[in-house]
Amino acid sequence: MHRRIELPAIARTAPLAAVFMLATVVACGDSRGTTAQPAAEEHVAHAATVQTASGAVGARAPNEMGRIPVLMYHLIGDKESSWGRERGNFRKDLELLYERGYRPVNMVDVLDRKIDLAEGLSPVVFTFDDASPSQFRYIEQPDGKLAIDSTSAVGIWLDFAKSHPGWGNKAVFCMLPAAAAGHAFFGEKNIEGQKSAWRFKKVQQLAAMGFELCDHTLWHAQLNKYSDAVVQEQIARGLMAIDSAVPGYKVRSFALPLGIWPKNKALAKSGEWTDPKSGKTVRYDFDAIFEVWGTPVPSPYSPAFNPLSVQRVKVTGNSLVATLDHLDKSGERYVSDGKANVVAGRRLRAARAAHAPPERRRLFYRAPPFRVCAPIVRRTTAKMA
Repeated sequence: MHRRIELPAIARTAPLAAVFMLATVVACGDSRGTTAQPAAEEHVAHAATVQTASGAVGARAPNEMGRIPVLMYHLIGDKESSWGRERGNFRKDLELLYERGYRPVNMVDVLDRKIDLAEGLSPVVFTFDDASPSQFRYIEQPDGKLAIDSTSAVGIWLDFAKSHPGWGNKAVFCMLPAAAAGHAFFGEKNIEGQKSAWRFKKVQQLAAMGFELCDHTLWHAQLNKYSDAVVQEQIARGLMAIDSAVPGYKVRSFALPLGIWPKNKALAKSGEWTDPKSGKTVRYDFDAIFEVWGTPVPSPYSPAFNPLSVQRVKVTGNSLVATLDHLDKSGERYVSDGKANVVAGRRLRAARAAHAPPERRRLFYRAPPFRVCAPIVRRTTAKMA
């Protein structure tokens, strides 16, 4: 039998991380001073006209050396919680991003530098962790046919795409095949009305629709508690389960459970495990590793981009609005120039570096600190869950 853990226990690690994040957003301003703006000679001749959430209209200059938000969701349900997004607010998130010129891309698009967006648009990566029924749920019709529940995350996404041109099926599902509370390829054993026989069909349908599949271990093991052998088994068996559902699918990303690395960090990227029953050896070697807490990631064209430490923005409360506002105000937002053979922003940065003193040249290629402006929150104690 597989050892299983209850996913709600994930919340017990949240307060300390929340205190850290709170400390980073309690004040507006940036000690670095004003961010340098792209010059006119850069590939920015045709700036896109955009409307912000406040209704103000402005111009977005292409900047493909900017940052990309990688968003993290878990439960999509009836209410807001530490690890849950109320479904109405989830749809509002989609509306907000669309109105502000963001379009979804898969993580593989970022890794391969194939962010194919029209001029003036920006990429955003959605990630959904834990494979709960709230993310992808079926409703069995009287004739036995299965329909996607319109109140699940996938149902809301598909409905939104119908009325929003250019909103494609691009999101990363970091899945658990054998965790507790129905977190087993989106439901089993009639939990939330989901049958075990539907699990593989859901994984197959996600891949067929264009979404990206991601490994998240077998049952959400906190990897730093286990030996190297168990760590590799957890990761490899998660990968093996995906391959059982979609044979030959190349899984290129892995999400750390709780954002916690194993004691041997190298095993998060690559390793192997041999099935004692079949003698088959399963090997893995990921191109991207998702962490939990963090900020928008540097452009894949930037030397500062580290795909083996992809930080994510946990979407809760007004964190999404605050993040998007900062990207706009700071000029750090990735904005496409619509040209496959040009990287807007690269030539300007190189020119500035060339004319800078030798001791400062590397600063033009280092990702600047990212700080979110948010209202001051006064809190003297943090309640432990």
